[in-house]
Amino acid sequence: MKKNFLTLVSFMFLLNMTLMAQNPTLETIHQRKSVRSFTDQPVSVENLTTIVKAGMAAPTGMNRQPWEFLVIQDREAMAKLSENLPYAKMLKDAQAAIIVVGNPEKSPYWYLDCSAATQNILLAAESLGLGAVWTLAYPSEERMNIITTALSIPLPYKPLCLIPIGYPKGPQTPKNKWVEAKMHLNKW
Repeated sequence: MKKNFLTLVSFMFLLNMTLMAQNPTLETIHQRKSVRSFTDQPVSVENLTTIVKAGMAAPTGMNRQPWEFLVIQDREAMAKLSENLPYAKMLKDAQAAIIVVGNPEKSPYWYLDCSAATQNILLAAESLGLGAVWTLAYPSEERMNIITTALSIPLPYKPLCLIPIGYPKGPQTPKNKWVEAKMHLNKW
């Protein structure tokens, strides 16, 4: 019985890999990785616009779209943020950054909508051959204050995250995060 189950699981894994290779969306999802090391190749405004459009295509409760996207290519501003944000040191080497900002007055769930937008941004960057990494701002008051002060973000807006973007330096391999035991079918 156990041997049959393992054979079935192996077959399903191979079938899934075959289907993934035929489905560019699933392939992009599974190839996405957090990139923290970048080349000095510039990222075009066209690519950044494409990435932000993908962010704006994210699901949003009651279509409130409580987000704004601050795109930065100013190397001096990025270097200064890199110095002050403990988990965004890679920003100094990135060619661009996108700060996903939410308006709590538009939706009490702004951070959820902005998180969905952030996932789309990361996937869009991957699909364009770019690297990116989600660095946290919200709910850290200290990090949010550093970003809002440095970039003159007005109230009531709050930065959810800062995403350094650039072309990856060297090959990067995505982590396999599939753990079959974490999937529960019909009951826990």
